This record gives sequence, C-alpha cells and structure tokens, in this order.
Amino acid sequence: MKKSLFFISFCLLLLSVQTIFAQAPKPKTINIENADLVEVNEVLVPDGVLLTGNVKINHDGIVLTCNKAYVFKKENYLKAFGNVQLVQGDTLFLNSKYAEYSGNSKKAFATGDAVMSSPDATLKTDTINFDRNIQQVFYNTKGTIVNKDNVLVSKSGRYFVEEKKFQFLTAVTITNPKYVIKSNHLDYYSNSGHTYLFGPSTITSQANYIYTEKGFYDTKKNLAHFLRRSYIKYDDRLIEGDSLYYNRNVEFASATRNVKITDSINRGIVKGHYAEIYKLKDSMFVTKRAVAINLVEKDSVYIHGQKLMVTGKEGERILRAFKNVRFYKIDMSGKCDSIHSNSKTALTKLIGNPILWNGESQITGDIMHLIGDNTTKKLDSLKVLNNTFIVSRDTLGTGYNQVKGLNLFGKFRDGKLHDVDVIKNTEVVYYMRNDNNELIGINKNVSSKINLILENNDIETITFFNKVDGDIYPEADLPENARKLKGLRWRGDERIKSKDDIFTAEDNELNDKLVQEGKDQEAKDKDTPMKVRKETLDYDKKKPAVKPVPKAAAKATK
Repeated sequence: MKKSLFFISFCLLLLSVQTIFAQAPKPKTINIENADLVEVNEVLVPDGVLLTGNVKINHDGIVLTCNKAYVFKKENYLKAFGNVQLVQGDTLFLNSKYAEYSGNSKKAFATGDAVMSSPDATLKTDTINFDRNIQQVFYNTKGTIVNKDNVLVSKSGRYFVEEKKFQFLTAVTITNPKYVIKSNHLDYYSNSGHTYLFGPSTITSQANYIYTEKGFYDTKKNLAHFLRRSYIKYDDRLIEGDSLYYNRNVEFASATRNVKITDSINRGIVKGHYAEIYKLKDSMFVTKRAVAINLVEKDSVYIHGQKLMVTGKEGERILRAFKNVRFYKIDMSGKCDSIHSNSKTALTKLIGNPILWNGESQITGDIMHLIGDNTTKKLDSLKVLNNTFIVSRDTLGTGYNQVKGLNLFGKFRDGKLHDVDVIKNTEVVYYMRNDNNELIGINKNVSSKINLILENNDIETITFFNKVDGDIYPEADLPENARKLKGLRWRGDERIKSKDDIFTAEDNELNDKLVQEGKDQEAKDKDTPMKVRKETLDYDKKKPAVKPVPKAAAKATK
C-alpha cells in the first residue's frame, strides 16, 4: 500500500514538473535574413556557419547587421565582426567592431569602439554588455555619455533601457556649460535630465560651489533640492540647512531647518529655521527663531527678531529686524519694535519703544541711534532724542539714580559708553557715597545740561551746567515720593543678560521642535533611499501628443 502511494506521488510530481517545463517557452532561434556568402568551414567555424557581406540577422525583436558573422545554430549563438550594429526597436542602437550574442540567454557583448545610442543620449566606451531579459546595459571601462545638455564621464555604469536611466556607482562627472557635477553615486535620467545624487557630491560653477550627500538636480530647468549635510558657497556667503532649494536661473536659494548663513567678509552669521536668499538682488530673508550675529573683535552682537532681512552689496548692506527685536553684547543689550542698521553709514536705528541697558544703567527715549566707526569697526556714539531717561539702582540701597532730559549724546571708548551729555530741562536724582560706600546725601537738582563720565559702565563724575537749581539732601530730609522723577519706570526684570535671553520661551519651544524634527528626519533618511519624483517617472507622458490634421486642412493640402 505504501509503495503504491509513493508511486502515485512520484507520478504526480513528475507530471507537475513536465507541465512546468512544457509551459516554459523555448528560446527562439536566431534567424539569418541575409548574407552575400554563406558557407560551412569546419576549420574556421567548427559546427557553425560563416556569413560574409551585408549580414543581417533577426532574433526575437532585435536586428543585427555586420560585415561578417559566425553562427552556431546548436548553441543558438553568434559572433559578429566589422561594422556591427544591434538594433532594438527605436529605443536602442548598439554599434561596435566586434560583438557576441546568445539567443538562449538573450545577452549581448560588444567591444571595440562600442557605442550605445538611445533617442536621448549616446554612450561611448570600449566594452558594453546588454541583458535583454532585464533590459539593462552595463560597462566597466571608461565611458562618455553625451546628450543635448550634458556630457557624462565615468569609470563604469549601467543603463536601464525602459526607465532611460544611467546609474553610476563609481566616480562620475557631469559637465554642463554652466557647472560641473562630481559624485561617486549618481542616477541620471537621459530624457528628463533629472539627476539624483547619493553620498558626497559637488556641483561647481563660476557662481558658487555646492556640496550635498543627498540631492536632486534638474539639469534642464536648473532647479535643485538638496538634503542631508548640504551647503551652497558663494564668494562671501555659505548657506547651510537641513533642506536646500536652489534655482540657478535666478540665483535663488531657500533653506529649511537648522539654517546657518555665514558672511565671511563682514564676519557675520545669520541663523534661523527658514531663509530665502536672492543673490542677484543681494538680499536675504530669515525667520523662525532668526538671529544675526556680528563678530566684532573679541565681542559679538546678537540681534533677534521674528523676521530678519539683509539687503545690499558688500559695504552697503542694510540689516532690518522686525517685531519684538532683542539684541545683546557683553556690556550692552536692548529691546525695540524694529531695527534698521546700515553698514555704509554705520548707523543703527532702534525704532519703536527702544530701551538700552548699558552695564547697570537703563536708557530709554523716543528715538535711539547707535553710530559706529567703519574704520575701527567699533561703536562710536549714542544718540537718544526726546524723553531721555537714564536709571540705575543704587548699589547698596533701595533707591534709583536717575537722569532725565530732552536729548542724550554719548561717546564710546573701546566699545564702552564713556562720555554722556544730557541736554535741555535736565533733572537728576543721585545717591552720593564716599570711598567707604557710605551714603552722604541725595543730590536732586535741575539744570540745562549734564555731563556724565563713566568708567566700566559706572558713573565716575557728574557735572551740571547753567541754571543749576537744587541741593544735596540728607536721606532723612528727602521723602520717598520726592526721590523719584516723573516718568520713572524701572524695567530691570526685562533686562537681557545673556545671548540666550534674546529668545522668548515660544522661540525656544519652536527651536527644540524643529531641531528634533531635523534629527528624526536625518535618522529616517539615513536608511531610506531617495524616492524618484513623479515628474521624473511621468516625464515622457507630459510630452504633447501629435495633433491630427483637421479634415478641411487635409483637403486643402491635396
């Protein structure tokens, strides 16, 4: 019984195997369509046929022509010599001095000035292999690919016939009239000119230098999108970001997440999480926790606003910061609604409710200007117009030192405010102490002008000019309400004491969110291949169809 069951199972298995083999199509035979001379020469072509002159051979949709061929019918195999051309429809033409082709494996080998042509590109190399089963052409000798827009040179490569894609896994160079691309891993679609870059890659032109480790470049439209450790370098600026978009036609770039723009000439850095750069217009726009950092000697000035704009060419640049602007340097900080800073005039305007902290002193007024020196690259002077008010805490007591007037004019020395004049309707409340820091009285008076000399941001001397009216009062003789000038508003809790204080809690929350998104995206991209864009896959579908000739027009042409 067991033997019978085994026999039946074996028969069923044998039947299924025979069925599978019966269903598998047999390789088509190589057909000889033409030759000037056909002969059998066992010495020269054992078990084969020698074809000479105008040889034409057909096999399963391809046509091969040459000067001479050896055809081995048993092996369904041939060797072709002289002016060899293998043609597959209207999609691929393979020319060489010598070629071999197997009808069973449907694979071709061509060498000797081998040239592969498609409707969109031509490949020239020494040796080419063509596998018809998977519709791929590959070569391992130096090759040059030429099409309407670019010249590609590589040590090896692979061409996917149906996708019209060249793939390079070794050093490849694309030369375009406007730039040169170099990479060790690059996919190039010959019909669309779309290029996908993987791993360290560079794009060099007269305008700039681009580096990326993952990116897309449309060589026809000159549009690009770069990811992962990418940057664009101009003569004076370096643009970095997690994601960079670039339009070479108008020299426009935008950057998203972890954006950093370095100005090497002006020693400045602008950071944020979104930026737009218009090189031809010499302008830049940055937002999302934007900060401009200007490096001055051993100090740095940090300016933050919801939006930052930098316009103008070298030496004439203007920085604008908008909405809730804050700035900081080691011994000075401030706030205002907006800032306008002109590098040509070295004038910085603090616009809208300006407040400045110089050391321990708080300075306010309607209009506030900081003026620099373009020669020394240092702060030169300070101007405050209308409703000037200077306040500082009495270091050992609970009172406030106050200077009030119409306008203020100050001079800086070595980057620190040193000489200050307050003019018109000036008033003073000043806590006077001796060398032992003992309070000797409170000076309260009015005059037409006051001069302050500061050392290390502390008042060293006060000088009153013209129509001085007031006195030095013992502490007990001056009531509390008389110790405060009208309009006094101490805002010490708002003082910006570090470069981190220029950001609000909302700014920091947004920053943490975007930085984490960047890390998550990088981790995801690291193990995820770049997706081929829909416009690449659908490129040929977008080509306009040939319109039929209207009947009336057709009759007219007859």
